[in-house]
Amino acid sequence: MEILLQQIINGLVLGSMYALVALGYTMVYGIINLINFAHGEVLMVGALTSWALIGTVQEAMPWLPGWGVLIIVLVISCFVAATLNFIIEKVAYRPLRNSPKLAPLITAIGMSILLQTLAMIIFKPNYKPYPTLLPSAPIAIGGAVITPTQIMILGLTAVSLAVLMYLVNYTKLGRAMRATAENPRVAALMGVKPDMVISATFIIGAILATIAGVMYASNYGTVQHTMGFLPGLKAFTAAVFGGIGNLAGAVVGGILLGLIESIGSGYIGTLTGGVLGSHYSDIFAFIVLIIMLTLRPSGLLGERVADRA
Repeated sequence: MEILLQQIINGLVLGSMYALVALGYTMVYGIINLINFAHGEVLMVGALTSWALIGTVQEAMPWLPGWGVLIIVLVISCFVAATLNFIIEKVAYRPLRNSPKLAPLITAIGMSILLQTLAMIIFKPNYKPYPTLLPSAPIAIGGAVITPTQIMILGLTAVSLAVLMYLVNYTKLGRAMRATAENPRVAALMGVKPDMVISATFIIGAILATIAGVMYASNYGTVQHTMGFLPGLKAFTAAVFGGIGNLAGAVVGGILLGLIESIGSGYIGTLTGGVLGSHYSDIFAFIVLIIMLTLRPSGLLGERVADRA
């Protein structure tokens, strides 16, 4: 029972990060029908930027507690990643908006490779330890343990999701996003500026990805230029699992995928005496993707994207 509870905690933490990244995929797809495969690299840029800033902030404000340093570097990293994603959309995707769907897809893959290479040149290819900014003493919960960093991840994810849902459902920008997703040409006739809405969507997605990237680095204690590839791919799997184009589906898909991966790898590791387990945890995400595409291609909650006129 203790093993199950521990793996559920680990799965919720992992699934929270997947959900944040999956929201970026699903928002962009819901509005312009594009799979932004460079989204995982935005996560990586945000995490590496925060890593580079931590020492500077600590030197400039040595009296600041660790959580204060984390907040400052997170805000700056979000700004850097949002600016990067805005430029990517404007330079790489906007000129291809009316092209065949294969063209922006190939461009997205090329942009992913380009960002990885640039990050490798700027930050060097070696793994870098991510400083521990929060207390590391674990807290016992019914035979399982959870760290303050993991509590921060769950809390920050819940707040981020609540703010996003409010933004989409109750603000002027959210109405413009939903109108553009329904039909961009009709939305433009109603006074909505589709280009502005699409840029805002990329910016919001970059902020969510950066939050996930900083949390990922804080939880696992390391950063590197390829760190965004696998979480990005799994977040895409989560978006498909829940129903790409559906915000609630991205959240459900991310959390379920994290739970499946964590519980599966935990029990395999226990049954095999540690021979298998964490090293093979990645297979669960792609098994889920294969099964979902075979049995229910639209995902658990379907696809909330209207037919274009």
